[in-house]
Amino acid sequence: METAEEDPSSAAVLLDHASFSQVVFNSVDKFYVPGGDVTCYYIFTQQFTPRRKDWIGIFRVGWKTTREYYTFMWVPLPGDSSTDAAKQQEVQFKAYYLPKDDEYYQFCYVDQDGVVRGASVPFQFRPESEEDILVVTTKVKVEETEQRNKELRQENQELKARCARLEEQDSAAQAELQRKQEELETLQSIIKKLEREAEEQKGRWDSERLQLKEQDQKMRSENERLGTRVTELQSQLLNQEKEMEELVRGDQEKTEQLQHLRNGNDQLCLSLTEQREQQKKLEQTVEEMQLREAAAVKTQADLMEPRRDEATVEAQLVREVARLNAQVEAGKACFLEKYKECRRLHRQIRQLRAAARDENLDLSRRLGENKLLCDCLRGEKEQMERENDVSKKVPPLACPPPRNA
Repeated sequence: METAEEDPSSAAVLLDHASFSQVVFNSVDKFYVPGGDVTCYYIFTQQFTPRRKDWIGIFRVGWKTTREYYTFMWVPLPGDSSTDAAKQQEVQFKAYYLPKDDEYYQFCYVDQDGVVRGASVPFQFRPESEEDILVVTTKVKVEETEQRNKELRQENQELKARCARLEEQDSAAQAELQRKQEELETLQSIIKKLEREAEEQKGRWDSERLQLKEQDQKMRSENERLGTRVTELQSQLLNQEKEMEELVRGDQEKTEQLQHLRNGNDQLCLSLTEQREQQKKLEQTVEEMQLREAAAVKTQADLMEPRRDEATVEAQLVREVARLNAQVEAGKACFLEKYKECRRLHRQIRQLRAAARDENLDLSRRLGENKLLCDCLRGEKEQMERENDVSKKVPPLACPPPRNA
């Protein structure tokens, strides 16, 4: 077999014989003598356009696929004009690559897609015999032959006329086929365009559906987050309300304690007033005792009674003076203690008043902050309720209609 730079394209299965008439082989001998080159003659029909990778192969009769070629030659492209393509073409096979047996072979024209476009009549590769050289005929045979030739010429004329009609029908059929092919190509282009548009529309629908799913998922997560936030804010609001109640109770307790301290202060003031009055009484008593002592001393000096009476009176006076001095000292100590207690209570009252004032200010500030926080929480709750209402009103996702197969 012939080796080439690259193998020709070939079909893997037996092809349809309807396309075999697009390339016509002519001047094909019944046999070719081995050892000589073989020239293959062929003509392209109007329905066929040759291409660069077309080739002509020699196949053994009975072949099944185009891979069963014995040898092949690349087909040279004709000129650009259509008249050149209609002229007889030829390709020459070298003797070295031709078969050496006496089996029947035929030429086959194969295009670059591996489709057979033409096939010749069978022929053999064998030497000439004497029967082919010496032909003995008689006059009768000559007359019969001439009659036969005449009949054959007449039949040939009829066949040519029939062939012309068939060619006209074939031309019309080819034109109709060309028109149908153009319509088919137009329909295929429209179908491809519609398929592309359908794919693009499907892609847009898919992207829109994904976006809607993402938006729905985001809204769901946002609703969950807002619900969690609402729960946290509600618990925080409950805690703030509890703290406010505790602060109110503490303020009431502080108020009661302050009132109690005020009552104790009033009592201490009354007790201090009583102590002062008692001190005045003691001072008056001390003055009276001092006057008595002076009177007693004066009486002692004036009367000059006996020593026993003087000692008795003096002892009585001394005892009375000591008793009065003790009462005066006890009254002073009690007064000082009451005075210190009163000053301590006054300081405690001032401290409690300052603490209660600070606590009232802090409580007022916290109450204002809690009020602002409550307003904020109510606003957020209303916003979330509005967003939930809006999300509930969102229509369900629209799926694209299925594409027809």
